[in-house]
Amino acid sequence: MNLKDIGEFGFIRRISRGCVTRPDAVLRAIGDDAAAFTIDPDEIILVTTDLLVERIHFLRTATSGFDLGYKSLAVNLSDIAAMGGTAREAFISIAIPGDCPIAYLDDFYAGMKHLAADFEVNLLGGDTTSSKDDLIINVAVVGSVPEEEMLTRDAARVGDRICCTGHLGDSRAGLHLILNGIEADSDELQELLTAHIRPLPCLREGRFLAQQGSVHSAIDISDGLSSDIAHIVEESDVGARLYADAIPVSSNLMKFCERFTFDPIPYALAGGEDYMLLCTIRSDAVEKIAEAFRGEFGKPLFIIGEITDSKKIELLNPDGSITECTPSGWNHFKEEC
Repeated sequence: MNLKDIGEFGFIRRISRGCVTRPDAVLRAIGDDAAAFTIDPDEIILVTTDLLVERIHFLRTATSGFDLGYKSLAVNLSDIAAMGGTAREAFISIAIPGDCPIAYLDDFYAGMKHLAADFEVNLLGGDTTSSKDDLIINVAVVGSVPEEEMLTRDAARVGDRICCTGHLGDSRAGLHLILNGIEADSDELQELLTAHIRPLPCLREGRFLAQQGSVHSAIDISDGLSSDIAHIVEESDVGARLYADAIPVSSNLMKFCERFTFDPIPYALAGGEDYMLLCTIRSDAVEKIAEAFRGEFGKPLFIIGEITDSKKIELLNPDGSITECTPSGWNHFKEEC
């Protein structure tokens, strides 16, 4: 069954079930000319949006509808996490080609609803239209954060320690498997594939960091560590020194790099779509916050570098030498990165 068999409004009725996870805040959901919802007047409203285009951001032939829906929402929730916020409402607009089956679209919304339920995010509408060739998805998420807790890219200070909430490079490895048609024939490769197709946004970690008071800046690692630290460096007018032997690389990625002869550190530096949080923390508070982070989440907050006044990004190598690090992650307007 395809979309033409049920029409636009039949499709809207089909997907509207199970979209609201927090009904108390919702005045009008899917079905009216606009959504209407309430929000805490003492908080700043955050709005983010992300566009996903078939053959640019994903391959429909290599991605299940469930995974695509999950990830389409996850990348937006990660932006709210990077600012220390709570995600609240989401709006999904989708342009659908004629060859896209209803079953695929059902799975798409099932994946989105699955993740939305985990974080109590309401799906409150959007728009649907036709597309000549490719599936095109736009998701917008509304969130909020107390003004005094909002994290931004432009507040890093010289002497801050640079920290990361998880392993880097796993998603890039998963993408390598997809693009090269490599079967995930081991638990390690399957976990790398999952890291790419179902990234878990660090919303809870972001709220924790925002409440600490000594976290100065933050960004989510969507384009790659070397590219995303560059955004903090530029916006904050500082420099950064990363410690090569402290960059968190999973055992799964180590085995992957051994098998396919990659160097794991450059691989992790340039890997995108990990959606971990990168933050800078006042040096005299970092150990205490890292200890509390481990107690809260049962995993380490990795200390991977320091903010300097050099206005450059440097890499401290294990042998003590220092090399300048060029941003080398994802760029939407390049063929290869």
